[in-house]
Amino acid sequence: MLDREGFRPNVGIILLNTKNQVFWGKRIRTHSWQFPQGGIKYGETPEQAMFRELHEEVGLTPEHVRIVARTRDWLRYEVPEHFIRRDARGHYRGQKQIWFLLQLMGRDSDMNLRATDHPEFDAWRWNDYWVPLDLVIEFKRDVYQMALTELARFLPRNNHHNRYLRSGMRPHHRDDAGNTNTAPLDENGPPEPASS
Repeated sequence: MLDREGFRPNVGIILLNTKNQVFWGKRIRTHSWQFPQGGIKYGETPEQAMFRELHEEVGLTPEHVRIVARTRDWLRYEVPEHFIRRDARGHYRGQKQIWFLLQLMGRDSDMNLRATDHPEFDAWRWNDYWVPLDLVIEFKRDVYQMALTELARFLPRNNHHNRYLRSGMRPHHRDDAGNTNTAPLDENGPPEPASS
């Protein structure tokens, strides 16, 4: 299913853990790493395609994730001619993608790269949000950069146990002797003064 310009509709998935690290999958029998992605079938919405691809490639179901955001519009990349099947040359130019930012609500153990008979990945890991794009096949790098940049503003704030550290502040307290204590407070308030 191609549009009039020769682009195939597709979805891309950026899956976050609680540390805002992203799922990074190694394409089966290669040394290249990428985000889960796949084509939109006729009659599917981008969201339906995203959930289908998420299950097929990572083994997760809608109960395992929460949609945080998606790109406003299609992001496109062209595929070099030598990567295009001979019978598709002249018609197919590349992919146009809607990217989804998802928060994993389940556990790492919920993931299953062998959920179907045609796995896409043979290994995975958590990586910093700004993944090393030199590991991505060259013609996809610009789209990855655009998707990561557009969706970065929706990253959930990490839930630290210490409410003062969350905002990057280290409160200063004076003890009974007038000494400054820069230790961060815990959730129960300031530290108790040392007993003599």
